[in-house]
Amino acid sequence: MTYQTIDGVRVWGKPDESALSQAVTCAGHGNVVQALLMADHHKGYSQPIGGVVVYDGQISPSGVGYDIGCGNKAVRTNLMAADVMPRLSAIMDQVARKVSFGVGRVNSERVDHELFDDPAWDVYAAVGRQEHDKLKRLARDQLGTVGSGNHFVDLFEEPETGRLWIGNHFGSRGFGHRTASGFLNLAAGRAFFANAPGEKMDQPPVLLQLDSELGDMYYRAMKLAGRYAYAGRDYVLAQVLAIVGAEADFEVHNHHNYAWRETHGGKDTIVVRKGATPSAPGQLGFIGGSMGDISVVVRGKDTADNRDAYYSTVHGAGRIMSRTQAAGKMNWKTRTRTGGQILPARMLQAVRDYGVELRGAGTDESPFVYRKLQEVLDAHAGTIEVLHVLKPIGVCMAGADEYDPYKD
Repeated sequence: MTYQTIDGVRVWGKPDESALSQAVTCAGHGNVVQALLMADHHKGYSQPIGGVVVYDGQISPSGVGYDIGCGNKAVRTNLMAADVMPRLSAIMDQVARKVSFGVGRVNSERVDHELFDDPAWDVYAAVGRQEHDKLKRLARDQLGTVGSGNHFVDLFEEPETGRLWIGNHFGSRGFGHRTASGFLNLAAGRAFFANAPGEKMDQPPVLLQLDSELGDMYYRAMKLAGRYAYAGRDYVLAQVLAIVGAEADFEVHNHHNYAWRETHGGKDTIVVRKGATPSAPGQLGFIGGSMGDISVVVRGKDTADNRDAYYSTVHGAGRIMSRTQAAGKMNWKTRTRTGGQILPARMLQAVRDYGVELRGAGTDESPFVYRKLQEVLDAHAGTIEVLHVLKPIGVCMAGADEYDPYKD
């Protein structure tokens, strides 16, 4: 057994007291089958990041969180990394120019997608025509934009084979954020687009009965936001493949902020994963490390440990330093920072030493603010096997000091 049980919560890795406290709170509200913390866990809004809560007949909009469908996609290309190294700097320049990063950004090119003709959008018409039209317009404008925070587009080399891989990480952008906040408002008796009151990080989860009208509407809206996130990651990966001049011969794609209907121990459940990757036996997942660390493709094992984890594993290395601790406090009027523990020169030197061509990113995303990915993978050795180890050679993120309310 690779986990410990603390106050009824199954915990992988070293317990973080603030995240554990949130998990215990979640475990004490609603029809909870089991609460769990993956080894990359840290404090989040209501349900901790790296937290999994399994419900009987209930779904939690606060558990799924504001970045509905946030996840990763990685593709193996038909090129060797050595093929692109002579032009890596120019490629990363082009990625930074072509792909839209940053807060509230809309795509430079209008993206048509069959998803916008899907009757699933009627769930918002049931809320109101204004809500439907505003959300669909926002979704159209932002499809294929990456956002900021820890969201990225990376080029990787697989050291074992020399092959070039490309990966990305982001979710449903403003559309997902508005959907989450809208249903949290409706659950509290407020208008969909109302300004939510000051919500507290440690507040109990918001729960909806899945067979209620509101619970069913949220579930359908969440699924649509998840499909939208998939479409966005597909679009961005296609852009980068075109820039590089490569084709994909293998892909892995998964959410890590979502709620799934799953059967565990012969019982129908709703598994709410926030910052946790599904890992059913044979299921593939792409897990990103920091810009100065490996990323991996994993496969779920058919083991008792994995069953005990409700087929869940880590989604990344996990933060050990908050954004404010790392980068300092930002004064948005003067656009100056004070009090950061990580100096930009130190971060840039570390990234250069690791052999990464970097575009964008602030010190709050430096390698020093994350655990080493291998440490959290080791804690889950009983649940997953690593199939591919990937080393970043090019990293592109939003620029430093980009404020983004849609990041996870």
